[in-house]
Amino acid sequence: VPGDVIVTGTPTGAGARFEPPRWLVPGDVIEVEADGIGLLRNTVVDEAP
Repeated sequence: VPGDVIVTGTPTGAGARFEPPRWLVPGDVIEVEADGIGLLRNTVVDEAP
């Protein structure tokens, strides 16, 4: 199947490298924008029980 995959890794400002670690939490909004492609926006939600 032809196509492209864009992988951005961990968002700036989050992750285990901080002391104390800072993780994404429900309600956080992640935005990724690429010129000529558009904007992808996702809201972090809690896992289903």
